[in-house]
Amino acid sequence: MNDTILEVHDLQFKRGNREILNIERFSLQEGETIALIGPNGAGKSTFLQVMALLLKPTRGTVAFRGVPVTSRNALAIRRRMAVVFQEPLLLNTTVYDNVATGLKLRGVPREEIKKRVGRWLELLDIAHLAGRRSHQLSGGEAQRVSLARAFALEPDVLFLDEPFSALDFPTRLSLLNELDRLLKETGITAVFVTHDFSEVPYLTDRVAVLKNGRLVKTGTFEEIFKVKPRRENYITSLYRVFESDAAG
Repeated sequence: MNDTILEVHDLQFKRGNREILNIERFSLQEGETIALIGPNGAGKSTFLQVMALLLKPTRGTVAFRGVPVTSRNALAIRRRMAVVFQEPLLLNTTVYDNVATGLKLRGVPREEIKKRVGRWLELLDIAHLAGRRSHQLSGGEAQRVSLARAFALEPDVLFLDEPFSALDFPTRLSLLNELDRLLKETGITAVFVTHDFSEVPYLTDRVAVLKNGRLVKTGTFEEIFKVKPRRENYITSLYRVFESDAAG
């Protein structure tokens, strides 16, 4: 049985007087990928940012490998994580320098940076773009750079916040397949936030459903949606199921 790599207990997050999250318990197992889904405004992105230590919870505990996160160890633990957002958020420099940025900030030796950047540019099929500036990239190319930057950090946990939602279907499908392959090859643990339920079978069979800031159900794809996970579009049936059973 896999070890727990990340766990939250009695988690609450508020903005002003408004409660955004109230989650009693959630755990992430070493090496797994879990899809975090729910309607707009459910708190998915906020929950991801709390787990990634980008937001501090109002109440509760986030633990990494059994160690509660505190102000003293938060930075060290955060450096074991990486986040890919919907917008690539690239610097106005070359593709190579964008991928190298996080490694430079973490003090990785120059030769190691060169090795890692080169490897991930190749694996994501963007080595030919190494000298191109970020504003010259297509949406799919920019997101490949963002993924390369995250994977180059060799994180223990990778958080992905709807990274492909702005892309056209063929580009999204290609990146989903590549991401699935890379996660399997590296064994990196991942949390994948999506509003498009048809993306779920491409990456995982475990799903967590958020509604109104609360975790209402976790389980396999088939347990949640009452259909077997296949790599095809389930939009109609999934929305019907979500509105009734899964979100109830």
